[in-house]
Amino acid sequence: MDSPLVTYLLPAILAVIMFGLGLGLTVADFRRVAAYPRIVAVALVCQLVLLPAACLGLVLAFDLGPELAVGMMLLAASPGGTMANIFSHLFGGDVALNVTLTAVNSVIAVATLPLVVNLSLDHFMAGTDDGLGLRFDKTLQVFLVVLVPVAAGMLTRHRRPDLAERSTQAVKVTAMVALVGIIVAAVVAERDNIAGYLADVGMVVLLFVAISLTTGYGATRLARGDHRQSVAACFEIGMHNTTLAMAIALSPSLLDSTEMAIPSAVYGVVMWVVAMAAGFLLRRIAPARSADLGASSLPG
Repeated sequence: MDSPLVTYLLPAILAVIMFGLGLGLTVADFRRVAAYPRIVAVALVCQLVLLPAACLGLVLAFDLGPELAVGMMLLAASPGGTMANIFSHLFGGDVALNVTLTAVNSVIAVATLPLVVNLSLDHFMAGTDDGLGLRFDKTLQVFLVVLVPVAAGMLTRHRRPDLAERSTQAVKVTAMVALVGIIVAAVVAERDNIAGYLADVGMVVLLFVAISLTTGYGATRLARGDHRQSVAACFEIGMHNTTLAMAIALSPSLLDSTEMAIPSAVYGVVMWVVAMAAGFLLRRIAPARSADLGASSLPG
């Protein structure tokens, strides 16, 4: 994996992915926080504090190896993925709230993700000579390849909305095809260890997905959010950006570790199945929630 092509290609792919995310955001998505202040605050606390803490508990309880443990923490620190918007739409969630949470969390993650990863590396990789980490120069690189492309995408959306609409899908497909190719190459290189990795991390990933989805819905209900807001938070908090996590793990200029990418790869498969099951369950209980108190259906 440590070739000049991959060294420069992965950060470029990550930048393109985040540019595509920016193409779908507007300044209004950030301003909309004022319409949901309490719900946004609760969702962010879940995403930024509760889930990393829960993930740490799972990692310690299952005694994962250092690289897999860091990979799980990287996944937990990653913001919600764009698939959350689609699942929210399919299963009756408040998609506007999803977009708002994605916008805010993606910006905040520029600071929190390197912090969580560095603390995880210091704890789980202490005493190793791998030289891994997201120190200042690498943290700056994360900032450059995450926040700057998002801002550029938003600027393009503002200045050339027609161009943004036409190019959004092409940008996503191009970046994903390139990333999938690199992931396949990484899996082939580690093919002798894959079965062991899956056995080690599979149950941890399954429990983390279930905890994430349950926390998203339950915490929002406790905060007096209505069913649609709770469904939105369920998927936003429960569906992490595996693409971002894998790109950071695999990039030779960042973590350069196939093993650290394994939890995100497994999560990317398990998440679909569990999230789909959760969606059908939420759809079944929606009628029972239709008589929510009027106060709980108000914004925020």
